[in-house]
Amino acid sequence: MRVVIADDAVLLREGLVRLLTERGHEVVAAVGDGDALVGAVVAHRPDVSIVDVRMPPSHNDEGLRAAVEARRLVPRTPVLVLSQYVEVSYADDLLATTGGGGGGVGYLLKDRVADIDDFLDSLARVASGGTVLDPEVVGQLLVRRRRDDPLRELTPREREVLALMAEGHSNTAIARALVVTDGAVEKHVRNIFTKLGLPPDTAQHRRVLAVLAYLRG
Repeated sequence: MRVVIADDAVLLREGLVRLLTERGHEVVAAVGDGDALVGAVVAHRPDVSIVDVRMPPSHNDEGLRAAVEARRLVPRTPVLVLSQYVEVSYADDLLATTGGGGGGVGYLLKDRVADIDDFLDSLARVASGGTVLDPEVVGQLLVRRRRDDPLRELTPREREVLALMAEGHSNTAIARALVVTDGAVEKHVRNIFTKLGLPPDTAQHRRVLAVLAYLRG
């Protein structure tokens, strides 16, 4: 894969460059601020970008805002955001850019980078158009449910399936995790789409829209 890395922490940035290069990927740019990220994405059109949420000058959400701007200028460009802490609103903002079927987004805690194989698997899924959310982000979403929860009609099993979808798992992986058949998972997914009012529409990705409903519920 051709990768852009944006992180102002030099040690982490160079560590990612070395890791990806050793695994056969090409790092086309490694930058330390949001403006440079946007410029690199526009110039190189990478297969995926790895972006820190907090970058100069204020170290608030510059990286996230730059990632959103990069996806505006280069629609559907895959972005995997890394964060030191769980910040659900940031994940929601990033996923809001997936309207119209443009997947390829992820939000992981930096601790996940320590598990190299898991991190690289998540990166590959984002690069291929998937949506990957850190399990801790998904867990906090359950705490933030409102009484007008749009997911209230889902069964407990359907909620489990949707939570695993939000983490970026395929139907086959969900079946393995829940120890059920692929057919059972497909049935649950169809029920989820129906209960959330997501009719078949080739112009939009129902799986992404279901995850957005999960985030905003």
